[in-house]
Amino acid sequence: MRNATVTRKTAETDISVGIALDGTGAYDNATGIGFFDHMLDQLARHALIDVTVRCIGDTHIDDHHSVEDVGIALGQALAEALGDKRGIRRYGACLLPMDDALVRAALDLSGRPYLVWKVEMPTERIGAFDTELVREFFQAVCTHGGITLHVEALNGINSHHIAEAAFKAVAQALRMAVETDQRKRDAIPSTKGTL
Repeated sequence: MRNATVTRKTAETDISVGIALDGTGAYDNATGIGFFDHMLDQLARHALIDVTVRCIGDTHIDDHHSVEDVGIALGQALAEALGDKRGIRRYGACLLPMDDALVRAALDLSGRPYLVWKVEMPTERIGAFDTELVREFFQAVCTHGGITLHVEALNGINSHHIAEAAFKAVAQALRMAVETDQRKRDAIPSTKGTL
């Protein structure tokens, strides 16, 4: 079973993240940040990974600690659920349109964290949500999940659409990468023999 549960408690946040890589895209996310919950729901649904997130954070200050720490815990959960990565496809990519927005995402579950982020948001906020936090979330996921991720917005005039397209594109790429390779079910997808 490719499942994991990670808890993270600091002076700023108290978080629990549960994932099942071979799920149906079921989600139950409650961070106290409405737009962020909506994005986490999209990530689960389009990656076909079951995700449950609970976060109590210092949102009276701002949303930064909660968003970043959920990213940290989610990255750790992905790494734990993948184990030695035997039998996975490893790579995934998606070119995703959403109305005015067009976002390209490509990732490698390499064990080497790296984020290339070429996404400009036209506004500083989506409702009350700081658009800078979209990048912060993915940086945390990459760093703690050992993921190389490239995300580029090729078009877009609406910040909500751009952010949502980014989450959906990454989700589709992640879905592809974590799937079992039917031709190499027992192999580590690397000439090194380890990831």
